[in-house]
Amino acid sequence: MSDLTRFILLEDYNTRIVALGCMVLGASCGALGTFTLLRGRALVADTLSHASLPGVCVAFLLLGTRELPLLLLGALVFGVLGVLSLAWIRRATPVKEDAALAITLSVFFGLGICLLISVQHDPRGAHAGLEGFIFGKAASMVRADVITSGCTALLVLLVLLGGWRWFSLLCFDRSFGDAIGRRMGAIDLLLMALVCVCTVAALPAVGLVMAVALLTIPPAAARFWTDRLNVMCGLSALFGAIAGYVGAGASAVARDLSTGPVIVLSCALIFGVSMLIAPGRGVLARGLVRLRMRRRMAEQNLLRAIYELDEQRANKPSPGASDLRQEQGVTLDALALKRSWSMAQLDVLITRATRAGNLQDAGTTGVGTRSYRLTSAGRQAAARLVRAHRLWELFLIEQARIAPDHVDRDADAIEHVLPEHVIADLERQLIAEGRLPRELLLDMPASPHAIQRTSNAGVSA
Repeated sequence: MSDLTRFILLEDYNTRIVALGCMVLGASCGALGTFTLLRGRALVADTLSHASLPGVCVAFLLLGTRELPLLLLGALVFGVLGVLSLAWIRRATPVKEDAALAITLSVFFGLGICLLISVQHDPRGAHAGLEGFIFGKAASMVRADVITSGCTALLVLLVLLGGWRWFSLLCFDRSFGDAIGRRMGAIDLLLMALVCVCTVAALPAVGLVMAVALLTIPPAAARFWTDRLNVMCGLSALFGAIAGYVGAGASAVARDLSTGPVIVLSCALIFGVSMLIAPGRGVLARGLVRLRMRRRMAEQNLLRAIYELDEQRANKPSPGASDLRQEQGVTLDALALKRSWSMAQLDVLITRATRAGNLQDAGTTGVGTRSYRLTSAGRQAAARLVRAHRLWELFLIEQARIAPDHVDRDADAIEHVLPEHVIADLERQLIAEGRLPRELLLDMPASPHAIQRTSNAGVSA
């Protein structure tokens, strides 16, 4: 039986221990990381993980033991010292938070490296293996380590559930919590203390260098999929557990792979997939929305261009009259000058508008050029677009004091995303201010500036 099959079936005792321990750590770190990410404290975990290294070394030098619970206790003590140092620097000095993070990280990590060198020169610590806390050594986890990690994860989850309301308030509206008399500073310190606990628990698996990945990458990946805190927390825990399982499996199948780095790479893979394919927030989904928006804007601009060319041809300021529904179409050359479209772009736009039932072929002109005219449905859609455009032009000229010869471009960027109720509110405001006569409420307002044609080079013609 292959190593991969044996891992999937979890037939080896050591494999089960390592996989279970990594999954528990990944789930607890992912759940807690949701709050640190939303709180804007993602780098705090990195600082605390580096601050824990001198605690491991001090615990070994003082106690002379390699028992994991005692070493982790020393790491936790120095992690708390790191939190307190960071909080003191931020409150008692004018140093900004990013500089305070960098100072705390570098000082504690430098102290840890010096102590680690001392441990390696000590006869008792020559083979202590404390360097494994830097990069992690999940393959050496035993049953007691998994029990420790499980108890740590359970503690973190219980505290998160018990203080869910206040942690949520801390992330989204701390000022309201202060206003109702809650000690949000103490809740913030409690959150940082939980980060210390999770970071220290993750040291045997991924090491202090990569512990921040379990607290940051899974919640960042989960954020692409949802806007709800409870769903994001659950997904983050799931992603962390999956990354732990995959990392343990890779180290079990490929003996020369270290578990910690593979766990981090698994987190990165989950993040990359989420970033690409998540609906709503993913790169592909957002790109598709932008593509559809550009296509819709181009098709609407085509309808408005034909409508305005009909208006110019009729030579009337109010183009809502029925005599403007001319049988004569608009030529491709006129459209190309109107919007600086190329003939290839026009062919695509006209094909789409024709399929949508907004445009129809008006035959060939005397010089052999194809012409097109709006259908009844197309004219109604174009009238709505032109009306929205001109209402915004009036509003921008009167309220934003934009010059009439520049307002067309600004209104053109707004009209495509306006819902109907916004147009109605704008009409009522313009009527109340006397800018739009009441009799034009159901009619088409005239353009507040001369409608110009544009050449292919963008120069007025």
